Amino acid sequence: MATDIAFALGVLALLSQRVPASLKVFLTALAVMDDLGAILVIAIFYTAKLSLIYLIGAVAVFGVLVTLNRCLRIMSLVPYLLGGALMWFLMLKSGVHATIAGVLLAFAIPFSAKQDDETSPSHRLEHFLHKPVTFLILPIFALANTGIILAAGWSQHLTTANSLGIVAGLIVGKPLGIMLFTFVAVAIGFCRLPLDLNWRHIFGAGLLGGIGFTMSIFITNLAFVGNAETINASKITILLSSLTAGTIGFLWLKLFGKAMPSDADTETMDFQVDE
Repeated sequence: MATDIAFALGVLALLSQRVPASLKVFLTALAVMDDLGAILVIAIFYTAKLSLIYLIGAVAVFGVLVTLNRCLRIMSLVPYLLGGALMWFLMLKSGVHATIAGVLLAFAIPFSAKQDDETSPSHRLEHFLHKPVTFLILPIFALANTGIILAAGWSQHLTTANSLGIVAGLIVGKPLGIMLFTFVAVAIGFCRLPLDLNWRHIFGAGLLGGIGFTMSIFITNLAFVGNAETINASKITILLSSLTAGTIGFLWLKLFGKAMPSDADTETMDFQVDE
């Protein structure tokens, strides 16, 4: 889980029972897919030289791992970890950012729908990696990719076109985009809102979606290589925009996030009426 997802869920935790549980599920799924989208952007737009041979090799390894999972039902972690290491190497040599290999590996490892199923390889791997990732890898990643310098006149860079674009994207673009795509999905019948959610909840989740510093800073480092001043200004703007989006989202949901009658409550009411 990226650090910005944890912060967004932390905001919902502060609201406790003031927001419906289904909103937490929606925000979690939204944040994960948002990070996957960012990874695809990295793979497509920040690949300098593409080697088709290595890329085909990486895709072939992924296909083998999926076959081990779906067809042969191999539950040992060893072949998946070895295959994942090989896929990471091939992806790196292909020119595509090797982060993609980690995402593909996560889809290939068998998992169980039961939350506490200790026989599930993904469950065992998750619990094995939880502490080192939380207390070592994420702090190192955050420190290495942040590295902000508050030099004299740093605030002047917040009004550049690049910084204003970041502000507009995280504070305005995220909630509007999330609202629009959710509305379209509901309007065409692809899905429906849970009965304990309304559009005010979705807009609040969109605001919290603006907490997006992890992948934003990552992409900044790739986009402005060799331009330390622009990278530093972008990082400051990303953190300030994420803080602003999180604060507005918290206040919005605190004021308008009261839960609606849930699906379960509605079904119970219908049953009582029938009786």
